[in-house]
Amino acid sequence: MNIVYQSSSVAKPRVPLAVVLVLACGAQLMVILDGLVVNVALPQIRIDLGMSPSALQWVVNGYLVTFGGLLLLAARAADFIGHRRVFLAGIAVFTLASLAGGLAHDPTVLIAARLAQGVGAAALAPISLSLLTATHTGDRRARALAIWSATSSSAGALGLVLGGVITGALGWRWVLLINVPIGVLLWFLATATLAPAQVRARWALDEPGAVTVTLGVGVLTYGISQAGVHGWASAYVVVPLGAAVALLGLFVLVERRSSNPLVPLSILRRRNIVVANTVIAGLGAIMTATMYFLSLYLQQVLGQSPLRTGLALVPMSIVLTLGALASRSLLAAFGVRRLIAGRGLLMAAGLVWLATITAHSGYVLHILGPTLVWAAGASIVIMPCVALATTGIDAEHAGLASGLVNTARGTGGAVGLAILATTAATVTAHSNAADSLERLVQGYSAAIVAAAIIATLVSVLAVAARAAEANSTEADKATRGDR
Repeated sequence: MNIVYQSSSVAKPRVPLAVVLVLACGAQLMVILDGLVVNVALPQIRIDLGMSPSALQWVVNGYLVTFGGLLLLAARAADFIGHRRVFLAGIAVFTLASLAGGLAHDPTVLIAARLAQGVGAAALAPISLSLLTATHTGDRRARALAIWSATSSSAGALGLVLGGVITGALGWRWVLLINVPIGVLLWFLATATLAPAQVRARWALDEPGAVTVTLGVGVLTYGISQAGVHGWASAYVVVPLGAAVALLGLFVLVERRSSNPLVPLSILRRRNIVVANTVIAGLGAIMTATMYFLSLYLQQVLGQSPLRTGLALVPMSIVLTLGALASRSLLAAFGVRRLIAGRGLLMAAGLVWLATITAHSGYVLHILGPTLVWAAGASIVIMPCVALATTGIDAEHAGLASGLVNTARGTGGAVGLAILATTAATVTAHSNAADSLERLVQGYSAAIVAAAIIATLVSVLAVAARAAEANSTEADKATRGDR
């Protein structure tokens, strides 16, 4: 696959590109890590704040919903008013929200802080990618994307590891408070690294588009999450799902009529963008849900401490990092189609193996083995998808393309977790097993099997990726011809 490196409105850095890479990967690490770092701390949070299971799920989903819903608005704002302004604002909101969440003594305050964290993260994530695509070219860009993808791949597992270590040693509040010094450091680094960019004149934020898509995704996630409690035919499910369809349909109408659309619908005619982001959404669902159920299984079923839970996932985290770093060479050797198809099947195999867990499973056979196989697949899918999704994009839509990548992953994670958590709750509620732990494990296993099905569908989409790769290559040739 040939990739064209476009110029962009991103301000040129005033320091070496290595510092830009550190800044971009540091922001991406913090954003994804915080989507999952609280997972290991959930049992302590539930006891300390007296949270119900449905409210506890929103400690994770609240972050993902605002993150996914506002990514596109933040990405487009950065294209027009400057990446530096949006990036610094995002760091400030994220850091202050982390402080509020770490000091929270009420479930409502904690969930509100997590929602605010998602807002700040939405400003950081797309810019962390567009910074690299705008400032790095040639082989250096491919290397930077591989490192960025390694950061993205390992951040989820690293979140569980750090969450376990921090929760076990300092308590759950510090999984949020640790962001404060990191956020301050990133703010000063961004101030020194990113030069002010020129503001494009006469651009209005697409508030109707942002509101409708954020509410649509939020209501959709809420409706799905209620199915395990009330049943799919309940008004608690049917009404929110109907409202979500209406809101998302309204979003499409708003975008068609807007003079400054949040998402110019013409960009979605590019097959490479649609296929790559669909795969990324599926991967977001798989990774978010798998980490979530792993942390609950290790603590609630096997009775491990947060510290032991985190340490148990260290090998998986290492494989996620090494695999993503190797993806650059593998992409050149096998191409997008074969890489996605093969690694998707490897993910599915690892998840099917993981689904064999019982209430008394051993670590090596039922945790270590399947998570290493799953990680070997998941880690290598991200980089080719990111490359495919950002190929041949002009400067005017650079931020949008980056925003779509992160939106797909964030929204896929939120909706996927809601669906798979509902699957687990439904199976547990209807299980005939005499032991309560065994019923719980049967629910977890069903959810993991559902994740394996999604991974298989990712492999099927590789067929479409072949056509997308060909189309994007033709677009690259046309772009080079224009130049």
